[in-house]
Amino acid sequence: MPELPEVETLVRRLRPIVGTRIVGAEVLDDRLAIPVKALIGVSIEGVTRRGKYIVIGLDGRGDLVVHLRMSGRLRLDRSEDEIPYTRMILRLDSGESVYFVNPRRLGTVVHCPHGFDAKLGIEPTGPEFTAEILAEFAAGSRAPIKQLLLDQRKIAGIGNIYAAEALWRAKIDPRRPAKSLRQTEISALHAGITSVLFNAIEQLGTTIGSGVSDYRRSAEAGGSFQNRLAVYGRENEPCERCGTAIERVVLAGRSTCFCPACQA
Repeated sequence: MPELPEVETLVRRLRPIVGTRIVGAEVLDDRLAIPVKALIGVSIEGVTRRGKYIVIGLDGRGDLVVHLRMSGRLRLDRSEDEIPYTRMILRLDSGESVYFVNPRRLGTVVHCPHGFDAKLGIEPTGPEFTAEILAEFAAGSRAPIKQLLLDQRKIAGIGNIYAAEALWRAKIDPRRPAKSLRQTEISALHAGITSVLFNAIEQLGTTIGSGVSDYRRSAEAGGSFQNRLAVYGRENEPCERCGTAIERVVLAGRSTCFCPACQA
């Protein structure tokens, strides 16, 4: 957390800063090695998402790349509770400011003077992500299918929440070896991935908890997809499809919830 839908939500809220110019910058965390002087006077030419990264294009100066990790967020407003956890401020000629709030100090901001060139996989919300591509990934992997979905070198942006939800929608056990999936299952999984991601984006992401470290799309409001989660965080609760109690296992070091009946 945040995963693709939450990052996409934040990026869309930042789009109005495109075309503005940075007139001031403050770095309030010595872990962030950002060349402040190199940013002053630079115009913002784009705000995009790549996987779980926010990429701010700087006219002629490369990219400013933000990875939110567990508790970070980047936006145009902040609550009073977030002030002590603000690690960077970009002041714009529009009069607005961009705040990097990072309570656990796990998020990063990196200046890439020659542009962002991450070795990330395919975007699961783009036209290039097809059932055929997913089948190729699965055929070449002995790893559990959930572990494959979390591999950012293959598919960029899917995390623990949406991998679990996509597998539930596809009725696939997360522990199944990826290469064991049949074509019908691959098609169902592809549909599950795309539908859950677009549904979550429509709901402005998932907010779990109400603390300062929890995802918020703005200073006050969070997303609402948590109200539609079928398995994630629902251990021992009844499956909404069949009524069987949701189980939790640890898979590749990650907590994994699934329905032992529907996803058998």
